[in-house]
Amino acid sequence: MAAPTSIADDLLNEPELAAPADAPHPDIALVERAKAGDSAAFEQLIKQYDRQIFRTALHITQNREDAEDITQDVFFKAFQKLHQFQGNSKFSTRLVRIAVNESLMRLRKRKTARTVSMDQDVETEEGAIPRDFAEWRPNPEQNYSQAELAEILRKTIAGLPPGFRTVFTLRDIENLSTEETAEALGLSVPAVKSRLLRARLQLRERLSRYFRKGSEGSK
Repeated sequence: MAAPTSIADDLLNEPELAAPADAPHPDIALVERAKAGDSAAFEQLIKQYDRQIFRTALHITQNREDAEDITQDVFFKAFQKLHQFQGNSKFSTRLVRIAVNESLMRLRKRKTARTVSMDQDVETEEGAIPRDFAEWRPNPEQNYSQAELAEILRKTIAGLPPGFRTVFTLRDIENLSTEETAEALGLSVPAVKSRLLRARLQLRERLSRYFRKGSEGSK
């Protein structure tokens, strides 16, 4: 007769269960329903991402009307090519990729690939890194309201070269990961990191010069 086993023995001898696979992103189910003709599913995708796409387009083009048109175009083109989406990446990444392409196309059509900077004496080319980084003295928050600071930041971001501005928008404003940004822009991860660093450095330099000039002018 076999010796009785304890509950602890039974638990130790119980076969291990396989770890559950990662659950698919909720967007996948909505996309599949939309492919099957469920218009409400695609409308749900629009509601989830239309503001993000609009903000992305607005930061790149710096034009509200263009951003509104681009937002509509993005979802129209995404719907037209819905059958091509295989679920290998987030649906939002696909939308952002279309939005970036459409926004840059608008810039080329308007022949404004080079945006006028707030600081005309700062001339940087693609890949250039500012040499000198002045400190902000006095503290900008002591001299400007939050609304004024937001407007200054918006204008300064608009002065970045389009390539840097696009990466900065996706990573630091829309909070996409480095990998998602790389996929959306068709760049390598190191290239995204390099452009983001240079965008941040140029932004810091431009803001430093702006606040330094403001401080000198108020004396």
